[in-house]
Amino acid sequence: MSQKLVGSVCLITGASAGIGKASALALTREGASLVLIARRKSRLDELVEMIHSAGGRAIAVVGDVREEETALRAMQAAKEHFGALHILLNNAGIGNYKPLIETSAEEYDELMETNMRSTFLFTRHAVPLMLEQGSGLILMLSSMAGKYGFAGEAVYCASKFAQVGFAQALDKELRPQGIKVGVICPGGVKTEFALGKGRTAEGGSIIHAEERSARMCFTADERLRTGATEWGLYQDGETEHRSV
Repeated sequence: MSQKLVGSVCLITGASAGIGKASALALTREGASLVLIARRKSRLDELVEMIHSAGGRAIAVVGDVREEETALRAMQAAKEHFGALHILLNNAGIGNYKPLIETSAEEYDELMETNMRSTFLFTRHAVPLMLEQGSGLILMLSSMAGKYGFAGEAVYCASKFAQVGFAQALDKELRPQGIKVGVICPGGVKTEFALGKGRTAEGGSIIHAEERSARMCFTADERLRTGATEWGLYQDGETEHRSV
């Protein structure tokens, strides 16, 4: 690859599997240094070892992304180990593909805390570091379910629509201070999580996490240079860039 992100420090939540892991490996190939967050220590350790073996730089922070303490530790780790934080990828998330009347209040809380509370917490504590630098990039990994409503996915859609609105509003708030905020809305992606749920893409096929993460590297680099706030990544390989 082109090593476009040499010198950049990227923090990824939900990094131990799926899109998070594939993105970490792809961003390593682009030269970024990584702070990786997830609950599964053994998987994070394996990923860090893979990155080190490939000549990359990465550290692991084990914790629950729903807890503010995890976000605070992650920011401190980025500052202590790499001295900066240039890119935050809010990737952590879970799904709920059930009719509303089959969804419990506990399931609702778990989904909203994982998908939206974690996004708020990590963004909230990344922004001061980026303000000190005078620049930064914050990306939310949403979904086509954050753009369109799908039957049987009301609660999941609500969490993903929330991420889109959060990103749009924050971009207007923070761009004058040098921090750009974007949201990525992929179609179906072939990951352990998606396959375990027996889910296919909205409207058709499902793309591989590796392909998806390679496009994310392009997106991150483009996002540093352009004004697009929202992207749709579709199964047919087309990428939509849209300023909002």
